[in-house]
Amino acid sequence: MKTALITGSSRGIGRAAALRLAGDGFRVVINYHTSKGEAESLLDELSARDFPGCAAVQADVSDRAQVEKMFALAGGVDVLVNNAGIAQQKLFTDLTEQDWDRMFDVDVKGIFHCCQCALPYMIHRKQGKIINISSMWGQVGASCEVHYSAAKAAVIGLTKALAKEVGPSGIQVNCVAPGVIATEMNAQLDESTLCGLKEETPLGMLGAAEDIAAAVSFLAGENSRFITGQVLGVNGGMII
Repeated sequence: MKTALITGSSRGIGRAAALRLAGDGFRVVINYHTSKGEAESLLDELSARDFPGCAAVQADVSDRAQVEKMFALAGGVDVLVNNAGIAQQKLFTDLTEQDWDRMFDVDVKGIFHCCQCALPYMIHRKQGKIINISSMWGQVGASCEVHYSAAKAAVIGLTKALAKEVGPSGIQVNCVAPGVIATEMNAQLDESTLCGLKEETPLGMLGAAEDIAAAVSFLAGENSRFITGQVLGVNGGMII
């Protein structure tokens, strides 16, 4: 049985991806930072569905020592889904250096740490899949989210470059760029803002975490064997 490690998978997109990949036959390792209760609840749900061997591991992906410990506990990882991330809306002129550094520590450095820890096993086996979660704002930028947009753009650049570097070792590196998804992260938006976002989206609706999980499932599966270095936009047509 292959193992999939999903960072930030106690809730939202990560949780949906964990359920989907477990259903695809993967042994899933749930990573969480502070949401221990949600992670344990998800682990109980996976167990109740008779998905064997799953585990939950606490780690702050921005901390190298914690990431190394997480991978040691997880064992060999065949599919790495770099989903852990933070977001913040703030005027660029009000951003602090701490705001900027924390955004890049989690959203970019976290991926750097996880990829470096996952790759030795994948290179040894001459196969593996890395799936990075970016954002449509990493493609086009968002007002009042400059540091978030810059970090998610960096994820796209990392994906493309790493795909070229590890492709000869049989490893695929791809990226999913979600649009506006109905998750806890966007629950803070008021109803009028959400209605406006729906109107801006050609399909006339917000996405669900399960829509992103379906894209992750495709990229983690055998039907994507000739795809690497790509950015799969799951945004209802908002960014084309």
